[in-house]
Amino acid sequence: MSRADEIFIANCKDILQHGVWDTALNVRPRWEDGTPAHTVKKFGIVNRYDLREEFPILTIRRTAFKSCIGEILWIWQKKSNNIRDLGSHIWDSWADESGSIGKAYGYQLGVKHHYPEGDFDQVDRVLYDLKHNPASRRILTNIYNFEDLHEMHLYPCAYSMTFNVSGDTLNGILNQRSQDMLTANNWNVVQYAVLLMMFAQVSGLKAGELVHVIADAHLYDRHIPIVEEIIKREPMPAPRLHQDESITDFYKFTADSFSLEGYNFHPLDVKIPVAI
Repeated sequence: MSRADEIFIANCKDILQHGVWDTALNVRPRWEDGTPAHTVKKFGIVNRYDLREEFPILTIRRTAFKSCIGEILWIWQKKSNNIRDLGSHIWDSWADESGSIGKAYGYQLGVKHHYPEGDFDQVDRVLYDLKHNPASRRILTNIYNFEDLHEMHLYPCAYSMTFNVSGDTLNGILNQRSQDMLTANNWNVVQYAVLLMMFAQVSGLKAGELVHVIADAHLYDRHIPIVEEIIKREPMPAPRLHQDESITDFYKFTADSFSLEGYNFHPLDVKIPVAI
């Protein structure tokens, strides 16, 4: 049984049974027909995934593995804020006529900052410290830049990664201010598990734990029937992830550097509406 399934099912049951509704409040998100998109939520969910035990991808529904990797490379490797550099349409609703999502996500990671060791953007500073300062407790990124929020088409949801080396093992904490559990929870877990594995490999380390901290973990009102159906399903064994172990440069990874062996999942034959 996939541990990722167990965690997801437990989170959703907790939200459904003990969550707080925002129906009395004026909410920003809207459904396509203009109706307010209300949620039921839990505050402060913390999940731990040990990448040494299994790869954390859901089997009770399919997670689009290659699309997940494509987006994380778009943000962290290409450091792009233009959807024309992305091979999927997941950001189309937030892009302007030029394809830009504003000064968000990859844009923030690509801004260079001055250090005594030289000029680095946030990604390259992490890679530098993992090799040269692995004992540091300052290896982190943060893309929630208040100065630029007014020029972001969507404020960052997954906004910070903290990396920590323990012996020969790289662990990480993903901080997220908001999480649409049905559409994005496992998507983000898969992405940042792969990111941690990439960073570990190019730094001569082993990937350890990914800790996922979610401030506002919520289910949208129109998602609840879908969630109630999928969490009744019997999870399958987790697949095995294969990663191209010859790569020593983070910027050489592609989506094709990864594959899943034995990924079996339950089909989901319904379109999931997305609140904007």
